[in-house]
Amino acid sequence: MFQTINNFLVEINNFVWGVPLIVLILATGIFLTIRLKGLQLLQLPRALKYMFQNEDSGNGEVSSFAALCTALSATIGTGNIVGVATALVAGGPGALFWMWIAAFFGMATKYAEGLLAIKYRVIDETGHVIGGPFYYIEVGMGNKWKWLGKIFAFFGVGVGLLGIGTFTQVNGISNAINNFFDPSNAWTASIFGREYSWTVIIAGIVLTAAVGMVLIGGIQRIAGVSQVVVPFMAGIYILSCIIILVTNVGKIPAAFGTIFESAFGLRAVGGGALGSIILAMQKGIARGIFSNEAGLGSAPIAAAAAQTNEPVRQGLVSMTGTFIDTILICTMTGLSIIITDSWNIGLEGVAVTTNAFQQGLPFNGTVSAFLLMLCLVFFAFTTILGWNYYSERCLEYLVGNKPNVIKGFRWIYILAVFIGPFMTVTAVWTIADIFNALMALPNLIALVALNGVIVAETKEYLARMKHPEEITAFRVQETVE
Repeated sequence: MFQTINNFLVEINNFVWGVPLIVLILATGIFLTIRLKGLQLLQLPRALKYMFQNEDSGNGEVSSFAALCTALSATIGTGNIVGVATALVAGGPGALFWMWIAAFFGMATKYAEGLLAIKYRVIDETGHVIGGPFYYIEVGMGNKWKWLGKIFAFFGVGVGLLGIGTFTQVNGISNAINNFFDPSNAWTASIFGREYSWTVIIAGIVLTAAVGMVLIGGIQRIAGVSQVVVPFMAGIYILSCIIILVTNVGKIPAAFGTIFESAFGLRAVGGGALGSIILAMQKGIARGIFSNEAGLGSAPIAAAAAQTNEPVRQGLVSMTGTFIDTILICTMTGLSIIITDSWNIGLEGVAVTTNAFQQGLPFNGTVSAFLLMLCLVFFAFTTILGWNYYSERCLEYLVGNKPNVIKGFRWIYILAVFIGPFMTVTAVWTIADIFNALMALPNLIALVALNGVIVAETKEYLARMKHPEEITAFRVQETVE
């Protein structure tokens, strides 16, 4: 009976994460790119400057940089390390090219999400901020669409609590630690009627304590931890990849040649040229979207808390998240895997990237594997924090500003983290994946419906930036009770 239910859920998951949704997300990005006249390329230098230049006088709960780090904490994770490897093994090196395509158009989507998050957010008399797709659906599209915002929020709570924010990340952390310290499960104990390595048990306890100490502090502490951990761990990971690229610099031109040959079917992977192209496109675009979450509607929840009165400014900062996540980090991973030929030697998942680090870094293999494990652990840890914030804000939209309910949910979330290492119910993870995909539909509808607002706000802001002497003050965001 259970297997039948699980198979049914897998079929639904394969459908909702299939070609129609991928095409819809990519088409929205292309549409917004055309409407915004390639803003993600033309305004990227300004966006990168804004990323480090906080707006001190703006309304909000955290700085723009902290809001960006909170969003990145939920996107920079196992997808950048394991997801890229999976895409290259299944679709060939050409999948990386199509990840770039997904990221380029995804930057326009992320820009629109960040802009609308600030424009339609709600700030109460205490300065508490809540915003995201549910509010730009309700306020931007009109109260008659509030039901669509409720649907988004419901799926958001489910995604955070049931899997992506808890079970899958915690399981990934405990498995990574177990595979490094006790791969043969020599030291075990019985819990819940099953045998588990002591490394899994200890990792679960330590992780639960660490998550609890951060989450109890709310958005300020989540943002504070994220803006320290995310840049630090991303920096270590990028530096490791740079070392691989520098020590193998002579292989980089050939690696790019391999990428383009594979992307356009000149180097067929398991079939003819057309089949190779389609496979590379499907794996690359799907993995790119899943990694940077452009279009899914999660990042604007964090963006809404930014201390700014300028929707366009935050939109520009938000789009740098996709640039960092996919164009920078995923590219580093992909090149490292291709240069070391780790993608075509029969390995799968994290083993592919681990091999790339062991072969490419001028260190002992154990040291290289430990370094990658450390990055995986911290990336997954910050993803837990980011998704807690997302799911809390979704719950708050559904039930109202009820601190006791939110605190109760927070403790349930911490409990889910604790039992995560011991969960083996794959159906729970499948349901979370389905909810994650279904989050995108209300968000994409809103982005298309409000594209006129996005374009008008953008034109007005850029016109003012051309004549800064005419700017007397930042516009004050309206407070909605």
